[in-house]
Amino acid sequence: MGRISVLMEAEGLVHGPRDVDYGSPVDAFERTAGMLTAMLRHKLLQPLTPQDVGMILCCVKLSRQAYKPKRDNMTDLAGYAECIQWIEDG
Repeated sequence: MGRISVLMEAEGLVHGPRDVDYGSPVDAFERTAGMLTAMLRHKLLQPLTPQDVGMILCCVKLSRQAYKPKRDNMTDLAGYAECIQWIEDG
C-alpha cells in the first residue's frame, strides 16, 4: 500500500469523522472564539474570530512540531488550514 500524503489524510479527517464528531469547523471555531473572547476580554481590543481560532491551533501544532517532529502535527496543521479556508469561503 502506498504512502498517503498529509494533505489527503487531513482532507479525509476534516470532511469525514472530525466533521461528524465535532460539527462543522465554522460552528466549532465560532463557539471557541466566543469562549476565548469572553475569557480574554480584558486583554483584547476586539473579539476573536473563527479564523483566529484556526490560526491559534496552527501555532500550537507548529510549536509541537518544533519541539518533537511528528506526522500528526503536520496532518493537523494541514487540516486547520483547510478549516480556515472553509470558514473564509463561507
